[in-house]
Amino acid sequence: MQYSKAKMEQLVKNNAELTKRLKQIMKEHELEKSFALKALYHAEVKESGRFMKDYQEL
Repeated sequence: MQYSKAKMEQLVKNNAELTKRLKQIMKEHELEKSFALKALYHAEVKESGRFMKDYQEL
């Protein structure tokens, strides 16, 4: 499975929990949105993450 910025943006937009987590990552690590999205992908989606199925359905 390969990272797609557009898919991650759509997934975050459709999920309040991921939206909250994205904002938390941006604040804690002082990251721009694009980098925080990638970090969120690796933490919550990739390799059987909780949101992998939702990501694949997009």
